[in-house]
Amino acid sequence: MAVGPALWLGPLLLFSLWEGSATVSLLRRLGEHIRQLQESSVLGLSLGQEATALPKEGWLEQPLDPFNTSDRRSFLQRYWVNDQHWASRDGPVFLHLGGEGSLGPGSVMRGHPAALAPAWGALVIGLEHRFYGLSVPAGGLDRAQLRFLSSRHALADVVSARLTLSRLLNVSSSSPWVCFGGSYAGSLAAWARLKFPHLIFAAVASSAPVRAVLDFSVYNEVVSRSLTSAAIGGSWECRAAASTAFAEVERRLRAGGAARAALRAELGACASLVRAEDQAELLGALQAVVGGAVQYDGQAGTPLNVRQLCGLLQGGGNGSRPRPYGGLRQAVQVVLHRLGQRCLSFSRAETVAQLRVTEPQMSGVGDRQWLYQTCTEFGFYVTCEDPKCPFSQLPALPSQLELCEQVFGLSTSSIAQAVAQTNSYYGGQSPGATHVLFVNGDADPWHVLSVTQTLGPSVSALLIPGASHCMDMAPERPSDSPSLRLGRQSIFQQLHTWLRLAKESPGRGGV
Repeated sequence: MAVGPALWLGPLLLFSLWEGSATVSLLRRLGEHIRQLQESSVLGLSLGQEATALPKEGWLEQPLDPFNTSDRRSFLQRYWVNDQHWASRDGPVFLHLGGEGSLGPGSVMRGHPAALAPAWGALVIGLEHRFYGLSVPAGGLDRAQLRFLSSRHALADVVSARLTLSRLLNVSSSSPWVCFGGSYAGSLAAWARLKFPHLIFAAVASSAPVRAVLDFSVYNEVVSRSLTSAAIGGSWECRAAASTAFAEVERRLRAGGAARAALRAELGACASLVRAEDQAELLGALQAVVGGAVQYDGQAGTPLNVRQLCGLLQGGGNGSRPRPYGGLRQAVQVVLHRLGQRCLSFSRAETVAQLRVTEPQMSGVGDRQWLYQTCTEFGFYVTCEDPKCPFSQLPALPSQLELCEQVFGLSTSSIAQAVAQTNSYYGGQSPGATHVLFVNGDADPWHVLSVTQTLGPSVSALLIPGASHCMDMAPERPSDSPSLRLGRQSIFQQLHTWLRLAKESPGRGGV
């Protein structure tokens, strides 16, 4: 078992659930940018403190295949420890699970669960997901290796870490362990309680899409609805302007020639836009610009929120360009500038080529790994094929599913079967777990795949009006809405109820 505390001053990453085209490239990097800014204060605060106050970095030796005891291969999984609030060895342990990206020290220092730890004298641990960040097994990312990347393998790592860290950190056997996670990691937190209730006492699952779905057209339905929400700066006029802007882009693509060339220059497209598949990549990236404004609305570091996007769409034209299209163009420029990207999307061929690279990219956000998980477990392919959708109907579902074939040789039928098996194994939106709090924001497109209504006395759901993706987990800000503040208080109260029950009950570390 390898344990090596160290300071960590590298980049901090956020991730975003999405499929694996140029759309994911933009949206995942948008999420990365937001996390970097939200957690940058961690480094500044830490550098001004004693080294003992810094989170400790450690490494666990985990079996590569936990379901085959004859396979002796292993890998090193990174974790972080913040013990500055830990009051006693029988205090609670808050385990922050990583998802489809790197996990840094901010996972145990800012936002919840770290913000909740002082009230209960809790030990806070962050566990990076296998195959992401620096927890990538030796041997690369070819298909033979990726067989060991799944939510079930990740849950086995949680169990192993729970048992090993209890011993290494001298945690009492009576200490209740509470899992936290956001987005895919939120699903893992709920599933850890579902599958291992004797080890995990409770879970707080933020923006957790526990239902896998092949065609995620409802994503854009929520984006469309959020664009009309006056509470976050939207309006029906804004939604209509978005529709008009996308119609203008498609008109210019169809016109070809000078109109298409001008479109490429004005939108900063990387590809020539001659091929239909490259046009679909561009349209998907444009949807990510709009979807990203909704998904991360109101969060520190987001290049555009809904109010700003609507302002551009409704007032971004000039004498030579239609107003909504001009506003969309300005929105693209804002996002590219904030992300430091030179152009909006790659060609489809370049996207496929990048996803086929099997060498781990230390500075990347795990696009190949996450695509593999969508192809083999979750789907989550965002489409806009409903006639009511205000954006382009491209990229269509078949072109997105084709990526699984092009990159991994996986058929459409196998993907559909994998999605069905995931829902069967975990229970979809009726997981049957106890002591789980599902937290969502109604502006977040992912909340429709989560649990938004209380399912029983010990499965609670909190739907925060106007909140975006994982917003409850972010560090508190003076600009936080009253509903977000109230939501965080509700999380605190639920934890209070559960942890009081743990203190009064025998065997409180589990059920």
